[in-house]
Amino acid sequence: MTAFAELGVMPEIVQAIEDIDWLLPTDIQAEAMPLILGGGDVLMAAETGSGKTGAFCLPIIQIVHETLRDRQEGRTPRALTTAAGSKKCTLSAFDRGENFAISPDGLLCQCREQRAWEGCRSSHGVGAGKVYYEATVTDEGLCRIGWSTRKATHELGKDEHGFGYGGTGKKSSSSQFDDYGESFGKADTIGCFLDLEVFTISFSKNGADLGEAFNIPKRLQGSTFFAAVTLKNAEIQFNFGDSPFKYPPKGGFVGLAKAQDLVAAGASQIKTGHVNLKAPFALIIEPSRELAQQTHDQITLFKKYLKSPSVRELLVIGGDSAKDQIRALSNGVDIVCGTPGRLDDMISTGKLDLSNIQFFVLDEADGLLSQGYGSLVDKIYQQIPKVSPIGRRLQMIVCSATLHSFEVKKLADKLMHFPTWVDLKGQDSVPDTVHHVVCYVDPVGDTSWHKLPKRIKTDSIHYHDDTKPGRRSAETLSEAVKLLKAEYLLRAIDEHEMDQAILFCRTKLDCDNMEQYLMSHGGHSSMVNKYSCVCLHGDRRPQERKANLQAFKDGEVRFLICTDVAARGIDVHGIPYVVNVTMPDDKQNYIHRIGRVGRADRMGLAISLVSTVKEKVWYHSCPSRGKSCNNTNLKERGGCAIWYDEKQYLAEIEEHLGVSIPETDRSLKVETDDFDGKVVYGQKRSNKGAAYMDHVEQLAPSVKKLAELERQVQTNFLCNQHLIA
Repeated sequence: MTAFAELGVMPEIVQAIEDIDWLLPTDIQAEAMPLILGGGDVLMAAETGSGKTGAFCLPIIQIVHETLRDRQEGRTPRALTTAAGSKKCTLSAFDRGENFAISPDGLLCQCREQRAWEGCRSSHGVGAGKVYYEATVTDEGLCRIGWSTRKATHELGKDEHGFGYGGTGKKSSSSQFDDYGESFGKADTIGCFLDLEVFTISFSKNGADLGEAFNIPKRLQGSTFFAAVTLKNAEIQFNFGDSPFKYPPKGGFVGLAKAQDLVAAGASQIKTGHVNLKAPFALIIEPSRELAQQTHDQITLFKKYLKSPSVRELLVIGGDSAKDQIRALSNGVDIVCGTPGRLDDMISTGKLDLSNIQFFVLDEADGLLSQGYGSLVDKIYQQIPKVSPIGRRLQMIVCSATLHSFEVKKLADKLMHFPTWVDLKGQDSVPDTVHHVVCYVDPVGDTSWHKLPKRIKTDSIHYHDDTKPGRRSAETLSEAVKLLKAEYLLRAIDEHEMDQAILFCRTKLDCDNMEQYLMSHGGHSSMVNKYSCVCLHGDRRPQERKANLQAFKDGEVRFLICTDVAARGIDVHGIPYVVNVTMPDDKQNYIHRIGRVGRADRMGLAISLVSTVKEKVWYHSCPSRGKSCNNTNLKERGGCAIWYDEKQYLAEIEEHLGVSIPETDRSLKVETDDFDGKVVYGQKRSNKGAAYMDHVEQLAPSVKKLAELERQVQTNFLCNQHLIA
């Protein structure tokens, strides 16, 4: 059995995995895949290039295929069969409100809605006898607990079929609220008594009997009663009697789970609704076209051996034919992967039906949120049914390079239910496969910008300023930094004989200017030479972006010039170099950028050019977002410019990482790390160093001890088998 098969992956998918030489699951795959296959919400964080895409794509493809196969063979979905056939009494995964969450064991529930009540009933009920269960409030909020028949609404106590006792000290049925007992809240345990011999309902608080609350009317005598609850921004833990009660009941009452005539709700009571056979089961949102394309391509590879029925995937991104996408949706697809803008168009016009969605995936969630798509994500989430027509609970999967972002945590708290955190990244750090250095660009100490033979075209923000070399104004030094950085980039390329690198610039205009500058030095994109390059940013046509990225991947050009947004979709293995022509103003973006090197255990070098003086840059807040804008006034004066302080951003990055990033001088020479011996960036690091040998010697005693323990376990097993025989 292969390692992936041991995680529960079906043979056809394992075969596809083996075709791409995935021999062992990565750490994030080993942790997350069983959780997703098990049906829970999952938040995952790991280093860039760690296999997060496979971690969510593989289980989604498998579950979608199994659902299609059940449908094709006319079988009741497995989730419904399990619910109907289970003998264990839990909260029902299907007889509940859309925003009502239940833990995997079926005994802890919560609702995070603050404006609406959401309710649920137990999976089993009774029609005779004297039964009891306990409910302990585990978080502050509003709640009502009690009993109801199948005909009751989920808002317990609002109709004649439900009887509830609320935290405000009121009992209610048929929307009549009367004083009863006393109020209760967090840490209180409420006992719920149902006596179908004399047809009464009563409650207790922390073991104290509160007396009779309801007489069950004759019209309901003979009905099956279920434990019921309704919540508003609250959480409650249930005990139906499979474990000892905190306050055991007296007077012949037994736990609901132990009742002799326990009645299962059954699949017939689960409202499955109409199933749109052409609507997709999974929706995956990516922050960029390139990343969406990459995820789509992975899905195509993973599902290629799944036949009868096959899984149909669709890429929904801007730049591709909308008519073709609409045609595919009308014919029927199973998994949709796309970018926010085009997905919003398809959903808002009714072309993409969300009624059947079982998986909602946000990949690179921190990127989606930083680009301002938080409200769109929430809008889409609100349109997805929280229980699918076949009775499966919506699963949310959120992937990010880090889970330590406040915005990601806020989104998880708002949209996800009992998510499992798979955080293999921990606090942000730089892998030991990455050497990162800074080179200060000082226009006062280095006056070579006065007489550069060939200058880069700058962003024209100083077009109206007097920036003659004789002046030492802030504007002059700012313009000088822009000129020097281009020169230092050439120097870095020459010094390290870079054959492939990603060059990060702050704006799309900066990218365009850098591309022209490198091409002016003989870097035409149609030939592989010293400075061959292509550009990747949002203003380039989609087909051009796709072709440029492919040219870089294929080695037809050496340098890819891009912005932070465009870089999120890049997945090119073995990149040896990254140059930050401009330091990012967000420390997470620094992690993303330098994470492009040092992947798959290959060594990489990241060089950051840091200005010693503030640089004036564009910061467009105008309606045109910079098009034909030449307002060089500062933002606080109604303009579209700011002063950019790279030394401050560097300090924040170092504080965040807890390190001092090594410096190199203007020669751009970088000393190699003694641990790795002779470093060749882009190649796998050597394992011949002394530290490696020490590592083996340190592990040897532990390995020996583990071997001895294994021998003892095997011996004990054989002895026990002998005794049993």
